[in-house]
Amino acid sequence: MMLSIPSTAKLHSCSTAPRVSSSKSSYFVKSLACGGARSRTRSSCLLFCASNPWGTAEVLDDRKSSLNSAASTPEVASSSASDHHDVSPPPPSFLDARTEQDLLLVIQKEAEAGRLPINIAQGMTELYHNYRDAVLRSGHPKAVEIVMSNMAMALDRIFLDVQDPFQFSPHHNAIREPFDYYTFGQKYIRPLVDFRNSFLGNNSIVNEIEKKLEQGENVILMSNHQTEADPAVIALLLESTNSFIAENLIYVAGDRVITDPLCKPFSMGRNLLCVYSKKHMGDDPKLIDMKRRANTKSLKEMALLLRSGAKIIWIAPSGGRDRPDPVTKEWHPAPFDSSSVDNMRRLVEHAGIPGHIYPMALMCHELMPPPLEVEKEIGERREISFHGVGVSVAPSIDYHKIYSSLEDPDEAKSTYSELLYSSISQQYDVLKSAIHGKQGLKASSPTVLLTQPWL
Repeated sequence: MMLSIPSTAKLHSCSTAPRVSSSKSSYFVKSLACGGARSRTRSSCLLFCASNPWGTAEVLDDRKSSLNSAASTPEVASSSASDHHDVSPPPPSFLDARTEQDLLLVIQKEAEAGRLPINIAQGMTELYHNYRDAVLRSGHPKAVEIVMSNMAMALDRIFLDVQDPFQFSPHHNAIREPFDYYTFGQKYIRPLVDFRNSFLGNNSIVNEIEKKLEQGENVILMSNHQTEADPAVIALLLESTNSFIAENLIYVAGDRVITDPLCKPFSMGRNLLCVYSKKHMGDDPKLIDMKRRANTKSLKEMALLLRSGAKIIWIAPSGGRDRPDPVTKEWHPAPFDSSSVDNMRRLVEHAGIPGHIYPMALMCHELMPPPLEVEKEIGERREISFHGVGVSVAPSIDYHKIYSSLEDPDEAKSTYSELLYSSISQQYDVLKSAIHGKQGLKASSPTVLLTQPWL
């Protein structure tokens, strides 16, 4: 999940699960062959997109040597007919698939061969079915083709990383070549967004932010956090008017999105500052000290970035995704951690370059609602839907104006955090009225002007 608070950051590669036995693989293959049955297994994905429809030339050029050897041309057969029957065909490729059955068969074959751990194979199968169902519900005339092209690419990228895991650094720059992971993510999420029922709040403020970046100033977006797809949603709603922000925004991200095999390829297309979220700091008491040291290192990386100027950083001071109220089932932004807000504020002020903090509201939980409760295990089950989304930004809030009116520094810190959260909640309510209340553009308020610049 693309969550988090600034505390510190360490990135590590995903660990490949133990290879499955031939008996388990055979059972998995048989179960998929009998109608592609889906188990209710856990799988986690930070969902984004796929490149050109088949992209074979581009992707094969980028394949790693470990897969090249596995997919090499079978040895030349003799001229006898009997010898031809002894030659084994090359392993199937996700990029060669032309039907749903082809894609599922590749997963089966790789699991059977022991190259794909059984839990990841099951997650990939579930991901395919959930994504397919969501895109088909969009009613797009080319939904089947979209599903095939996006899922072929996504499964190929996941498999490549399982074979040769990518290791993130504390500050990760989006990988744009030789394979463009950013575009990959955008294309994957785009078919899930109902743009006719999606809204951007206060585009004029977004334009103001872009001008400040052009002047070399720093910008921090204090935001709520709803799904692993938040970065793609933000970029999709800004790409037509503010593509610079869409592509250069840096996300403070939890370690889970850089370790989960189904998430990693999508994370590789984003600019990240990786930290351990406070919500998962104590999952393993033996690792607490290591996580704190890692977070300290990430904070130092963030400080260096801010000192260089012209940086825009997104952070969720709640430390995790929003969740519905257990009683009312209503969704609201999760409360902020005032110490996280204050840490970020002080980093901005100590950079020696003008900096501004803006409150941002996100509404996109319907695309991929998180588990009802925070889970320790990597690999949560993901639901995927086609739905409208919303992003809104309100005017920046000046801490020193608050501090000058209060004598107690602790009270000023708390009040500042509350004002940011209140602004986000107000914006969120407007987006909620527009999307879930079906009011559309009429839901605009005196402080939030909704637009749809992509239409």
